[in-house]
Amino acid sequence: MAIVKGTGDLSVNVIGEKSYFTGSFNINGSLRIDGRFEGKSLKADQLYIGVDGKVKTTIDAVSVIVEGLIMGNINATSRVLLMPTAKVFGDIRTPELIIQNGVLLEGRCTIANDLRTSAGDVIKAEYEKNRIIPEDIFKTRGPNKTEK
Repeated sequence: MAIVKGTGDLSVNVIGEKSYFTGSFNINGSLRIDGRFEGKSLKADQLYIGVDGKVKTTIDAVSVIVEGLIMGNINATSRVLLMPTAKVFGDIRTPELIIQNGVLLEGRCTIANDLRTSAGDVIKAEYEKNRIIPEDIFKTRGPNKTEK
């Protein structure tokens, strides 16, 4: 997996099989994990978790492809692709989520183009638009009072 930057530089980063990395990892470019990563956070442009890759952290990326195992939340600004061998225990927030047959997933998924706003709030507001209130349609009138 690679990303070509505007300058023509190729940025490829790999945590190989039988490798173990801990801490916080922030990179510009792509990261492939075929080993194990545990830590506070993982930030990358493109993230690929291989079949034998195991990750335990919060992920922030542009796009994420998972064939391995993730324990932690995924925040992707473009898309998340879960391949048939993927196992995810955590919440996913992304504009596009693709889940293939065979995936194990436990967590909440928020799919929205604008992840800065709660999808639930947007849906509730849309529901309330042009709301018909039964009391307004079937107004009941109380007894007429006359002054004496």
